[in-house]
Amino acid sequence: MKKSVVQNINVGEDVGKDFLDIHIRPLGEYLKVSNDKKGIGEALKRLRKLTIVRIVIEATGRYEMAFVSACAKAELPFSVVNPIHVKRFAGAIGRKAKTDKLDAALIAHFSEVIQPALSTLKPENIQKMADTVARRNQHLEMQTREKNRLQIMPKTVQSSIKAILTVLKKQIQKMDDELADLIESCPEYQAKSELVQSMPGIGKVSAAALISYLPELGMMNSKQVAALVGVAPMNKESGRYKGKQVTQGGRHQVRTVLFMAMMSAMQCNAKFKATYERLVAAGKPKKVAIIACVRKMVVILNSMVRDGVMWEEKAA
Repeated sequence: MKKSVVQNINVGEDVGKDFLDIHIRPLGEYLKVSNDKKGIGEALKRLRKLTIVRIVIEATGRYEMAFVSACAKAELPFSVVNPIHVKRFAGAIGRKAKTDKLDAALIAHFSEVIQPALSTLKPENIQKMADTVARRNQHLEMQTREKNRLQIMPKTVQSSIKAILTVLKKQIQKMDDELADLIESCPEYQAKSELVQSMPGIGKVSAAALISYLPELGMMNSKQVAALVGVAPMNKESGRYKGKQVTQGGRHQVRTVLFMAMMSAMQCNAKFKATYERLVAAGKPKKVAIIACVRKMVVILNSMVRDGVMWEEKAA
Protein backbone atom coordinates (compact mmCIF):
# COMPACT_ATOMS: atom_id res chain seq x y z
CA MET A 1 0.00 0.00 0.00
CA LYS A 2 1.50 3.30 -1.11
CA LYS A 3 1.82 5.80 1.74
CA SER A 4 1.53 9.57 1.53
CA VAL A 5 4.86 11.42 1.19
CA VAL A 6 3.63 14.14 3.55
CA GLN A 7 5.31 13.76 6.95
CA ASN A 8 4.23 14.70 10.48
CA ILE A 9 0.56 14.06 9.86
CA ASN A 10 -1.65 14.51 12.90
CA VAL A 11 -5.25 13.35 12.94
CA GLY A 12 -7.94 14.73 15.22
CA GLU A 13 -11.18 12.90 15.84
CA ASP A 14 -14.35 14.28 17.39
CA VAL A 15 -16.45 11.37 18.61
CA GLY A 16 -20.24 11.27 18.66
CA LYS A 17 -22.75 8.53 19.30
CA ASP A 18 -23.63 8.25 15.61
CA PHE A 19 -20.76 9.88 13.71
CA LEU A 20 -16.98 10.38 13.76
CA ASP A 21 -15.62 13.72 12.53
CA ILE A 22 -11.99 13.38 11.41
CA HIS A 23 -9.52 16.12 10.44
CA ILE A 24 -6.16 15.33 8.85
CA ARG A 25 -3.49 17.98 9.45
CA PRO A 26 -1.66 19.56 7.61
CA LEU A 27 -3.55 18.22 4.57
CA GLY A 28 -6.70 20.02 5.70
CA GLU A 29 -8.70 16.95 4.78
CA TYR A 30 -12.00 16.29 6.56
CA LEU A 31 -13.97 13.06 6.83
CA LYS A 32 -17.32 12.36 8.42
CA VAL A 33 -18.22 8.69 8.81
CA SER A 34 -20.79 6.73 10.75
CA ASN A 35 -19.66 5.44 14.14
CA ASP A 36 -20.15 1.80 13.24
CA LYS A 37 -18.18 -1.02 11.66
CA LYS A 38 -18.75 0.23 8.12
CA GLY A 39 -17.87 3.87 8.87
CA ILE A 40 -14.80 2.96 10.91
CA GLY A 41 -13.65 0.71 8.07
CA GLU A 42 -13.94 3.63 5.61
CA ALA A 43 -11.90 5.87 7.94
CA LEU A 44 -9.15 3.29 8.44
CA LYS A 45 -8.93 2.69 4.69
CA ARG A 46 -7.96 6.34 4.25
CA LEU A 47 -5.76 6.63 7.35
CA ARG A 48 -3.68 3.55 6.47
CA LYS A 49 -2.47 5.37 3.34
CA LEU A 50 -0.92 8.17 5.43
CA THR A 51 2.30 8.45 7.39
CA ILE A 52 0.64 9.35 10.68
CA VAL A 53 2.45 10.63 13.78
CA ARG A 54 -0.63 10.15 15.96
CA ILE A 55 -4.40 10.03 15.93
CA VAL A 56 -5.83 11.94 18.89
CA ILE A 57 -9.20 10.92 20.27
CA GLU A 58 -11.01 12.61 23.14
CA ALA A 59 -12.14 10.18 25.83
CA THR A 60 -15.66 11.47 26.24
CA GLY A 61 -17.41 8.17 26.82
CA ARG A 62 -17.72 4.65 25.48
CA TYR A 63 -18.52 5.94 21.98
CA GLU A 64 -14.84 6.02 21.03
CA MET A 65 -14.04 2.45 22.11
CA ALA A 66 -14.88 0.78 18.77
CA PHE A 67 -12.62 3.18 16.86
CA VAL A 68 -9.83 2.90 19.44
CA SER A 69 -10.02 -0.88 19.24
CA ALA A 70 -9.86 -0.73 15.43
CA CYS A 71 -6.79 1.56 15.56
CA ALA A 72 -5.07 -0.82 17.96
CA LYS A 73 -5.74 -3.82 15.69
CA ALA A 74 -4.56 -1.85 12.64
CA GLU A 75 -1.41 -0.83 14.55
CA LEU A 76 -2.07 2.86 13.97
CA PRO A 77 -0.51 5.26 16.52
CA PHE A 78 -3.22 6.78 18.69
CA SER A 79 -3.55 8.81 21.86
CA VAL A 80 -6.68 8.93 24.02
CA VAL A 81 -6.66 12.30 25.77
CA ASN A 82 -8.58 14.12 28.46
CA PRO A 83 -11.08 16.56 26.84
CA ILE A 84 -10.24 19.10 29.55
CA HIS A 85 -6.72 19.41 28.11
CA VAL A 86 -8.10 20.06 24.62
CA LYS A 87 -10.50 22.66 26.03
CA ARG A 88 -7.64 24.46 27.78
CA PHE A 89 -5.64 24.41 24.55
CA ALA A 90 -8.61 25.97 22.73
CA GLY A 91 -8.70 28.75 25.30
CA ALA A 92 -4.96 29.34 24.97
CA ILE A 93 -5.19 29.86 21.19
CA GLY A 94 -8.41 31.86 21.41
CA ARG A 95 -10.65 29.30 19.70
CA LYS A 96 -14.32 29.96 20.50
CA ALA A 97 -16.31 28.66 17.52
CA LYS A 98 -17.60 25.16 18.10
CA THR A 99 -18.91 22.61 15.59
CA ASP A 100 -18.04 18.94 15.16
CA LYS A 101 -15.92 19.79 12.10
CA LEU A 102 -14.06 22.59 13.91
CA ASP A 103 -13.58 20.40 16.99
CA ALA A 104 -11.89 17.72 14.87
CA ALA A 105 -9.55 20.37 13.41
CA LEU A 106 -8.83 21.69 16.91
CA ILE A 107 -7.94 18.20 18.17
CA ALA A 108 -5.57 17.69 15.22
CA HIS A 109 -3.93 21.06 16.02
CA PHE A 110 -3.68 20.02 19.68
CA SER A 111 -1.95 16.81 18.58
CA GLU A 112 0.60 18.70 16.47
CA VAL A 113 1.47 21.29 19.13
CA ILE A 114 1.16 19.35 22.41
CA GLN A 115 2.30 15.96 21.07
CA PRO A 116 0.55 13.83 23.71
CA ALA A 117 2.12 10.47 24.48
CA LEU A 118 0.85 7.53 22.46
CA SER A 119 -1.61 5.32 24.28
CA THR A 120 -0.91 1.72 25.19
CA LEU A 121 -4.58 1.03 25.90
CA LYS A 122 -5.79 -2.39 24.88
CA PRO A 123 -9.58 -2.07 24.48
CA GLU A 124 -10.00 -5.85 24.46
CA ASN A 125 -8.47 -5.93 27.95
CA ILE A 126 -11.08 -3.45 29.20
CA GLN A 127 -13.79 -5.90 28.15
CA LYS A 128 -11.87 -8.81 29.65
CA MET A 129 -11.59 -6.95 32.97
CA ALA A 130 -15.30 -6.17 32.95
CA ASP A 131 -16.15 -9.81 32.25
CA THR A 132 -13.79 -11.05 34.96
CA VAL A 133 -15.20 -8.63 37.55
CA ALA A 134 -18.75 -9.69 36.63
CA ARG A 135 -17.90 -13.37 36.93
CA ARG A 136 -16.09 -12.77 40.22
CA ASN A 137 -19.23 -11.12 41.62
CA GLN A 138 -21.24 -14.17 40.56
CA HIS A 139 -18.81 -16.42 42.42
CA LEU A 140 -19.09 -14.22 45.50
CA GLU A 141 -22.89 -14.57 45.39
CA MET A 142 -22.59 -18.34 45.09
CA GLN A 143 -20.10 -18.37 47.96
CA THR A 144 -22.51 -16.47 50.18
CA ARG A 145 -25.36 -18.85 49.36
CA GLU A 146 -23.20 -21.89 50.09
CA LYS A 147 -22.05 -20.44 53.40
CA ASN A 148 -25.68 -19.85 54.37
CA ARG A 149 -26.52 -23.45 53.46
CA LEU A 150 -23.63 -24.66 55.59
CA GLN A 151 -25.37 -23.16 58.62
CA ILE A 152 -28.71 -24.90 58.06
CA MET A 153 -28.03 -28.17 56.21
CA PRO A 154 -27.39 -31.44 58.12
CA LYS A 155 -23.86 -32.68 58.68
CA THR A 156 -24.39 -35.50 56.18
CA VAL A 157 -24.18 -33.02 53.28
CA GLN A 158 -21.82 -30.43 54.74
CA SER A 159 -18.77 -32.06 53.16
CA SER A 160 -20.28 -31.40 49.72
CA ILE A 161 -20.88 -27.74 50.59
CA LYS A 162 -17.33 -27.35 51.90
CA ALA A 163 -15.95 -28.82 48.68
CA ILE A 164 -17.89 -26.27 46.63
CA LEU A 165 -16.67 -23.46 48.90
CA THR A 166 -13.06 -24.59 48.35
CA VAL A 167 -13.52 -24.49 44.57
CA LEU A 168 -15.15 -21.05 44.72
CA LYS A 169 -12.35 -19.68 46.90
CA LYS A 170 -9.74 -20.87 44.40
CA GLN A 171 -11.67 -19.42 41.46
CA ILE A 172 -12.04 -16.03 43.16
CA GLN A 173 -8.31 -15.93 43.91
CA LYS A 174 -7.54 -16.91 40.30
CA MET A 175 -9.68 -14.02 39.04
CA ASP A 176 -8.01 -11.60 41.44
CA ASP A 177 -4.65 -12.64 39.96
CA GLU A 178 -5.99 -12.21 36.40
CA LEU A 179 -7.23 -8.69 37.20
CA ALA A 180 -3.85 -7.77 38.69
CA ASP A 181 -2.07 -9.05 35.57
CA LEU A 182 -4.38 -7.10 33.24
CA ILE A 183 -3.76 -3.86 35.13
CA GLU A 184 0.00 -4.38 35.24
CA SER A 185 0.06 -5.03 31.47
CA CYS A 186 -0.78 -1.39 30.70
CA PRO A 187 0.97 1.65 32.26
CA GLU A 188 -2.23 3.72 31.90
CA TYR A 189 -4.32 1.15 33.74
CA GLN A 190 -1.62 0.83 36.37
CA ALA A 191 -1.39 4.59 36.94
CA LYS A 192 -5.17 4.97 37.29
CA SER A 193 -5.33 1.93 39.58
CA GLU A 194 -2.67 3.36 41.90
CA LEU A 195 -4.49 6.68 42.06
CA VAL A 196 -7.89 5.28 43.00
CA GLN A 197 -6.43 2.70 45.40
CA SER A 198 -4.80 5.49 47.39
CA MET A 199 -8.33 6.20 48.70
CA PRO A 200 -8.97 4.01 51.80
CA GLY A 201 -11.76 1.60 50.93
CA ILE A 202 -10.85 1.11 47.25
CA GLY A 203 -9.02 -2.16 46.59
CA LYS A 204 -7.66 -3.90 43.51
CA VAL A 205 -10.99 -5.35 42.43
CA SER A 206 -12.80 -2.02 42.87
CA ALA A 207 -10.05 -0.32 40.87
CA ALA A 208 -10.35 -2.88 38.06
CA ALA A 209 -14.12 -2.40 37.98
CA LEU A 210 -13.74 1.38 37.75
CA ILE A 211 -11.21 1.09 34.91
CA SER A 212 -13.35 -1.32 32.89
CA TYR A 213 -16.88 -0.10 33.66
CA LEU A 214 -16.12 3.63 33.97
CA PRO A 215 -13.32 4.54 31.52
CA GLU A 216 -14.62 8.14 31.51
CA LEU A 217 -13.51 8.61 35.14
CA GLY A 218 -11.50 11.84 35.38
CA MET A 219 -12.91 13.24 32.16
CA MET A 220 -16.22 14.71 33.34
CA ASN A 221 -17.47 17.23 35.84
CA SER A 222 -18.98 16.25 39.20
CA LYS A 223 -22.61 16.26 38.03
CA GLN A 224 -21.85 14.22 34.93
CA VAL A 225 -19.92 11.47 36.72
CA ALA A 226 -22.55 11.20 39.47
CA ALA A 227 -25.30 10.89 36.86
CA LEU A 228 -23.32 8.31 34.87
CA VAL A 229 -22.94 6.11 37.95
CA GLY A 230 -26.57 6.70 38.90
CA VAL A 231 -26.10 8.42 42.27
CA ALA A 232 -27.10 11.94 41.25
CA PRO A 233 -30.38 13.15 42.83
CA MET A 234 -33.08 13.72 40.21
CA ASN A 235 -36.19 15.86 40.74
CA LYS A 236 -39.44 13.91 40.49
CA GLU A 237 -42.00 16.49 39.39
CA SER A 238 -45.08 16.55 37.18
CA GLY A 239 -47.43 19.55 37.02
CA ARG A 240 -48.28 20.51 40.58
CA TYR A 241 -46.81 17.31 41.97
CA LYS A 242 -43.51 17.86 43.74
CA GLY A 243 -41.95 14.54 44.68
CA LYS A 244 -38.80 13.67 46.54
CA GLN A 245 -35.48 13.64 44.75
CA VAL A 246 -34.51 10.14 43.63
CA THR A 247 -31.48 8.43 42.10
CA GLN A 248 -32.06 6.36 39.00
CA GLY A 249 -30.39 4.97 35.90
CA GLY A 250 -26.63 4.94 35.54
CA ARG A 251 -24.27 1.99 35.35
CA HIS A 252 -25.43 -0.49 37.94
CA GLN A 253 -22.16 -2.47 37.74
CA VAL A 254 -20.16 0.56 38.91
CA ARG A 255 -22.75 1.48 41.50
CA THR A 256 -22.68 -2.04 42.99
CA VAL A 257 -18.89 -1.98 43.22
CA LEU A 258 -18.89 1.47 44.86
CA PHE A 259 -21.58 0.46 47.35
CA MET A 260 -19.41 -2.49 48.42
CA ALA A 261 -16.35 -0.23 48.56
CA MET A 262 -18.27 2.27 50.69
CA MET A 263 -19.18 -0.40 53.24
CA SER A 264 -15.46 -0.99 53.64
CA ALA A 265 -14.58 2.71 53.49
CA MET A 266 -16.91 3.57 56.37
CA GLN A 267 -14.81 1.26 58.54
CA CYS A 268 -11.37 2.54 57.56
CA ASN A 269 -11.91 6.00 56.06
CA ALA A 270 -12.58 8.69 58.66
CA LYS A 271 -13.89 11.15 56.06
CA PHE A 272 -16.72 8.91 54.85
CA LYS A 273 -17.46 7.55 58.31
CA ALA A 274 -17.98 11.10 59.60
CA THR A 275 -20.18 12.01 56.60
CA TYR A 276 -22.35 8.92 57.08
CA GLU A 277 -22.77 9.47 60.82
CA ARG A 278 -23.61 13.14 60.31
CA LEU A 279 -26.33 12.33 57.78
CA VAL A 280 -27.87 9.59 59.93
CA ALA A 281 -27.81 11.89 62.96
CA ALA A 282 -29.66 14.49 60.86
CA GLY A 283 -32.47 11.99 60.32
CA LYS A 284 -31.54 10.63 56.89
CA PRO A 285 -32.39 6.93 56.28
CA LYS A 286 -29.26 4.77 56.29
CA LYS A 287 -29.64 3.83 52.63
CA VAL A 288 -29.94 7.50 51.63
CA ALA A 289 -26.85 8.31 53.72
CA ILE A 290 -24.86 5.56 51.99
CA ILE A 291 -25.93 6.81 48.54
CA ALA A 292 -24.79 10.32 49.49
CA CYS A 293 -21.43 8.91 50.58
CA VAL A 294 -21.08 6.95 47.34
CA ARG A 295 -21.81 10.15 45.39
CA LYS A 296 -19.11 11.94 47.39
CA MET A 297 -16.72 9.04 46.75
CA VAL A 298 -17.19 9.00 42.96
CA VAL A 299 -16.89 12.79 42.73
CA ILE A 300 -13.61 12.72 44.69
CA LEU A 301 -12.27 9.78 42.63
CA ASN A 302 -13.13 11.67 39.45
CA SER A 303 -11.19 14.75 40.58
CA MET A 304 -8.23 12.61 41.73
CA VAL A 305 -7.92 10.92 38.33
CA ARG A 306 -8.53 14.20 36.48
CA ASP A 307 -5.76 16.01 38.37
CA GLY A 308 -3.48 13.01 38.79
CA VAL A 309 -3.27 13.35 42.59
CA MET A 310 -3.33 10.77 45.35
CA TRP A 311 -5.89 10.73 48.17
CA GLU A 312 -5.39 13.31 50.88
CA GLU A 313 -7.93 13.11 53.68
CA LYS A 314 -7.58 16.76 54.67
CA ALA A 315 -8.19 17.94 51.10
CA ALA A 316 -11.09 15.58 50.39
